[in-house]
Amino acid sequence: MAGYVFNFDLMVPMMRARDMIPLTLMEEMEKNPDIMYFGADGFPIGSLGDDLIKKYPDRVIECGIAEADMVGSAAGAALSGKAVICQTFSCFTTMRATDQILLDVAYNEAPVCLICTHGGLTSGGGPTHNAVQDVSVVSAMPNMTVCVAADANQCVLALKDFLANPRPMFIRIPQGEEPLVYSTDDYGYQVGKAVTIADGPAATIIGTGCGTLYAKNAAELLAQEGIQVRVLDMHTIKPLDTEAVVKAAKETGGIITVEDHAASCGLGSYVANVLAENGLGIKFKKLGIPDEFAKLGYAAELHAYYGYDVDGIIRTVKEMI
Repeated sequence: MAGYVFNFDLMVPMMRARDMIPLTLMEEMEKNPDIMYFGADGFPIGSLGDDLIKKYPDRVIECGIAEADMVGSAAGAALSGKAVICQTFSCFTTMRATDQILLDVAYNEAPVCLICTHGGLTSGGGPTHNAVQDVSVVSAMPNMTVCVAADANQCVLALKDFLANPRPMFIRIPQGEEPLVYSTDDYGYQVGKAVTIADGPAATIIGTGCGTLYAKNAAELLAQEGIQVRVLDMHTIKPLDTEAVVKAAKETGGIITVEDHAASCGLGSYVANVLAENGLGIKFKKLGIPDEFAKLGYAAELHAYYGYDVDGIIRTVKEMI
């Protein structure tokens, strides 16, 4: 079966989706003088981040290539009464600043939102730049809310949730140049509650991050063959929507998880825990990155290579049912 063709009308406006974060902060910082924005070599001259520095030189802090300093400084600002957003590559934030995230942010319940870009294999930079353990690392930390955005618009919704209720939070996105999953913002997004994108009895596909779009597109193609599946956007990994998982297990023929993350310690493992703890013995399959350093290549090529693109999901559903 030929793979799903993306809607290029949606892809074009998303080419600058990464700009939505500083654009949102332009609005929010105007309204709230307690918001601060920290970066680690992420505000190049001429960028929207650079515009923010010029407008708020005492509230937008460029820390350079020093992620541990960025997170530690952000935690200090947060504990002095600020709502702080940090943004840089996930591989560097979660690996180089693990101690600061754990002890400075999580332990102190400091209101810091870590927006971590280039999650999974999206950087194309190989093992040094892949972030494939980040969700697992941060999810293991008490007090952390962990969100894996399906698209850039959803990242903005998660950011606004943080600003409305500041607390330790991790938001993971790919590069910020991906197609939209949702055409509007009024689809009932709520941190901690999965979104049902499609419904059907054959199986449930639970996607997170870029896995959500793959799952949605796979379901559309399967429907053309008369195979109706449920698709859940599990945009929040912690707290996980256990109710949605249990419901899917009881009402559909099996569960497949799809994630751009190490399959041994990510969404699939958390879903498996829910199934085991509730005594639900059903067909179950985790799609993601195997226990190896990933090959070097473009993200879409690697997703297909490891079998969690649209064709891989379709193949797995058919094998399951």
